[in-house]
Amino acid sequence: MNRWVGPIFLCIISTLLLMSWSVVAEGETCSGIVPMQYRNDKISILDFGGVGDGRTLNTKAFKEAIFRIQHLKRKGGTLLYIPAGVYLTGPFDLTSRMTLYLARGAVIKATQDPSQWPLVDPLPSYGRGRERPGARYISLLHGNGLHDVIITGENGTIDGQGDVWWNMWRQRTLQFTRPHLVELMNSRGILISNVIFKNSPFWNIHPVYCSNVVIRYVTILAPADSPNTDGIDPDSSSNVCIEDSYISVGDDLVAVKSGWDQYGIAYGRPSHGITIRRITGSSPFAGIAVGSETSGGVVDVLAEHISLFNMGVGIHIKTNIGRGGMIRNITVSNVYMENARTGIKIAGDVGDHPDENFNPNALPVVKGIKIKDVWGEKVLQAGLIHGLKDSPFSGICLSNINLHGNPGSQNSIWKCSDVSGAAIQVSPFPCAELTSSQQTGACSTYF
Repeated sequence: MNRWVGPIFLCIISTLLLMSWSVVAEGETCSGIVPMQYRNDKISILDFGGVGDGRTLNTKAFKEAIFRIQHLKRKGGTLLYIPAGVYLTGPFDLTSRMTLYLARGAVIKATQDPSQWPLVDPLPSYGRGRERPGARYISLLHGNGLHDVIITGENGTIDGQGDVWWNMWRQRTLQFTRPHLVELMNSRGILISNVIFKNSPFWNIHPVYCSNVVIRYVTILAPADSPNTDGIDPDSSSNVCIEDSYISVGDDLVAVKSGWDQYGIAYGRPSHGITIRRITGSSPFAGIAVGSETSGGVVDVLAEHISLFNMGVGIHIKTNIGRGGMIRNITVSNVYMENARTGIKIAGDVGDHPDENFNPNALPVVKGIKIKDVWGEKVLQAGLIHGLKDSPFSGICLSNINLHGNPGSQNSIWKCSDVSGAAIQVSPFPCAELTSSQQTGACSTYF
């Protein structure tokens, strides 16, 4: 119980912050790209033999219910109702024109038996499992080529019971890459809202090759020491709206991705049109991240009204040689962070490679990064910006940033290399490569 006291306390703080932001950012929402759909046809998991006793395996019930939705094709789609109870299950596929509705007190709980988790092919933009070569375990909730899918309810819970997977990772006994909690591929018109996600074996919510995705009013929880439990990772996806959520996990809260080295370059599908707004959370890694898998490119990302506590890195844009791809037009604003190891980090030496066949001459291009209106308390290292010698980062624009160290300690200096841009009203004073006298080019219209 004690390990959840901190996240619950921060969740209360986040609610207060969201209330205050509603005054500042009233009416600002991107959620209209996927409206909530009302379904006339409704069925219950109980109709298909579902038993919410926490012991009975309900995989067959879920599959039969979704088979019914898929094949009867009711006009306007069908809502699958999950009443209060704990429904143990293996992975199952969703289908188009369906709503998965978790009532208050409903828990979909993943089985911890790896033999119940089928293997699927690696993503083409990754070329292999993210952790292990070859296939990977399918996600608990999965879908491919879908449209009009809603996961919502009355703050019911989807529990990945990830500790058995985390222990396999720690003990180096994993044979295949761990499963996500939710992965939707090649899909559009996705809405995820008012659900609690907890203890994912790997990444929590992973829309990949998707468009028109809204993730709003969700809570995502995992212990701080749980490996690679990213909150939300839009990957080679477009028109994604992430808003009004609380995330406390063991890795990045939100990380925008687009494929891994030569496989991502060959697949060539960027992430673009990503909006991240009113997110609160904590993590030993990053709050708002781009990368490090960015080989298809990441462009046109807006993150604003972000509140971060007990962080590794507040804002982290990360890539590496061999990635290729372009990271461009990234805007982060109105950020509060408290107790962070590093405030802002933009680096070209982060992340591993899928195999020895990556091209070291495939250099990423990073330009047009705009960060403004950031306030930090108890930030040990203000900022690190390290570009690549043969591909310097350009158009790095910083404005109205105040990152304070611990009380009584001297503010840390910025560290920079292979970067150009401009800075104004930044404290502590930024590195020489980003001085206010260089307000030219891409930054002149930003200040």
